[in-house]
Amino acid sequence: MKDQQGSNRITPGVIAVVSAAVLAVGGGVAWVTSNSNNSPTPSSSSQKITQPGQQPSTTQLGNEKTPSVYWLRPKDKNINLVPQPVKVATAQPNQALEAAFQSLLAGPTEGTDSTTIPKGTKLLGLKADNNEVHVNLSEDFTSGGGSSSMMGRVGQVVYTATTLNPKAKVYIDVNGKPLDVLGGEGVELQQPLTRESFQKNYPL
Repeated sequence: MKDQQGSNRITPGVIAVVSAAVLAVGGGVAWVTSNSNNSPTPSSSSQKITQPGQQPSTTQLGNEKTPSVYWLRPKDKNINLVPQPVKVATAQPNQALEAAFQSLLAGPTEGTDSTTIPKGTKLLGLKADNNEVHVNLSEDFTSGGGSSSMMGRVGQVVYTATTLNPKAKVYIDVNGKPLDVLGGEGVELQQPLTRESFQKNYPL
């Protein structure tokens, strides 16, 4: 009986010691395994992040264009269209013209230059392709002013749109529809417009 009781007392202790040893060894193996699995990950992910980030900046710096925005300036009894160059770093074909039109719609910064394009006019779309430039403006473009004011703003749009291609044909839309008649006085526009046709048919 005594022997049996003694053996009963010893067995749990032995089991506890063996279990502790197994846990210690298992934990060490798990720690080593987890560290060896995780260590390569940061280096590979950092390479993937760095390389793509360098490519766009090089592309954007390579294509700088200088379109001109056209303002109105009085000279003697006439009004002249005068260019103001705008430097633009472009990554896409229409980006330079879009930037020029955003400057045009924002208004002039120099005191002697003016614009007859109404404040609040927005550029809804622009596409330059095959010697044609399509400009889509918001309805504000047609508001206010007499015939001379209307002709001035059309001239500004035509000349700014053709700044990179002076021979291009310009189509002006308002809210997606061709602009055939402009203003309360009913000035008719014969589209497409070019610099040559504007000078001939709509002198300022």
